Amino acid sequence: MDSVIAVNDLTKTYKKTDAVKGISFKVKEGEIFGFLGPNGAGKSTTINMICTMLPPSSGDITINGFNVNKQKDRVRESIGIIFQENTLDEKLTANENLMLHCRFYKVPKSKRQERIQEVLEIVDLVDQRKDRVETFSGGMKRRLEIARGLLHYPKVLFLDEPTVGLDPQTRAHLWEYILKLKEKEGITMFLTTHYLDEAEISDRVAIMDRGEIIALDKPTELKNQLGGDMIELSTEDNQKALEEIKAKVEGAEVSVHDDTIYLKVASSDAFISSFIKTLDIPITKLNIRKPTLNDVFLAFTGRRIGESDDK
Repeated sequence: MDSVIAVNDLTKTYKKTDAVKGISFKVKEGEIFGFLGPNGAGKSTTINMICTMLPPSSGDITINGFNVNKQKDRVRESIGIIFQENTLDEKLTANENLMLHCRFYKVPKSKRQERIQEVLEIVDLVDQRKDRVETFSGGMKRRLEIARGLLHYPKVLFLDEPTVGLDPQTRAHLWEYILKLKEKEGITMFLTTHYLDEAEISDRVAIMDRGEIIALDKPTELKNQLGGDMIELSTEDNQKALEEIKAKVEGAEVSVHDDTIYLKVASSDAFISSFIKTLDIPITKLNIRKPTLNDVFLAFTGRRIGESDDK
């Protein structure tokens, strides 16, 4: 597949602070590209530069063949953006919100109602098109924003934390619509998220930390790099247990976060029975699982995503 987004040696400096440090990556046409990282990692700064809302300090960006620095209007015609915050006019109806967007993006008058009907069908809001947005639930508002972002046939749809503030059931339903949209429309999607389960949906994931991309691959490939199994346990005395594990368990990678001890081992089946017998401290909780993207982040940075400070 051809690349619809190409970022080369992109930087952003605020006074003496490097918010983005010479990152490069490409996004393939038709894929869901996940951008994962903690607050302050540089994700929003990068997105703002790609979407023409913030000038880069240096580097090149092209979207759909257009240069972000030199062809801003053509770039803006090529993208749709679903912001983290609600940007709908809640006093207007769904149809009025979409009609206003059609005018902003110069959708031909003869095509406006037809296109509005099409996007409302995609997000299952046809029956609510004449209702005021202030009567909508949070999930319905998000779906309407997605519909609005599709009106001008964008090549790339940017989803900035699309499910923040939604309950788990509404989050799941919204992702059903997003995945249906990818299948039906073939639009490239650029997703930023804190939620690891959402990043798993991506075709590829870039993990960003402190202004740099520290890993980029398919979610399964990133997790396969770690190998083995993850063991989580709590004991009656985690400090003593940690010292005992380090003394008795050869070759295990061990760390402590909050009230849980984490071990990475080659095989939990071969390890767990002998481990329990050798540990003198009583175990109060034990969980065995495969590596997650959070474990990938921990392996690269020594921290979990939630432990990073917002800059």
